[in-house]
Amino acid sequence: MPLTTLDDHTALVVVDLQNGVLSRPTAPHTAQEVIARAVDLAAAFRSHGLPVVLVRFTTAADGADATPGRTDMSGRAGGVPPEGWDVVVDELAGHAEDIVVTKRNWGSFHGTDLDVQLRRRGVTQVVLAGVATSLGVESTARAAHEHGYHVTLATDAMTDIDPDAHDNTVRRVLPLLGETGTADEVVELLAKSRA
Repeated sequence: MPLTTLDDHTALVVVDLQNGVLSRPTAPHTAQEVIARAVDLAAAFRSHGLPVVLVRFTTAADGADATPGRTDMSGRAGGVPPEGWDVVVDELAGHAEDIVVTKRNWGSFHGTDLDVQLRRRGVTQVVLAGVATSLGVESTARAAHEHGYHVTLATDAMTDIDPDAHDNTVRRVLPLLGETGTADEVVELLAKSRA
């Protein structure tokens, strides 16, 4: 379905477009494709004076602040991440007006000040982009929906480490949480709504 509306107080939330996350292969979109689309979205939002939120994931070197709980994947990560792995990619960084939120979970709301930052600015809708579609983006979309935000998802400005996981999330999960479209469609709708 086509995108219908962007509220007057809409924010762009870009999830985990950072050096270490994007150093791994991604599909169905390459990291560079997703970065380029996120840059276009961010430029459009900034040009209309709308908030751009850059969410980055990090964890303490000793893992003390890692999400607790046993999983089938527990203990497989191992090792110390390389220096700078948790830094937002250069293409998006360097805009003093952007809001940077640091998270330690998949989702961008739990344990962060994202909701406070958005509500202080009167935000009623979020447009989401980032990686990984089936993890950080989906978790953030679910929480945004549960927090009462209108959610729009730029599905070609997100990607995953597994194309099947991306496809499942885009086709089956995200339409339950908001409206989906391309980054170009979001930029076009943004321009129309601000004309």
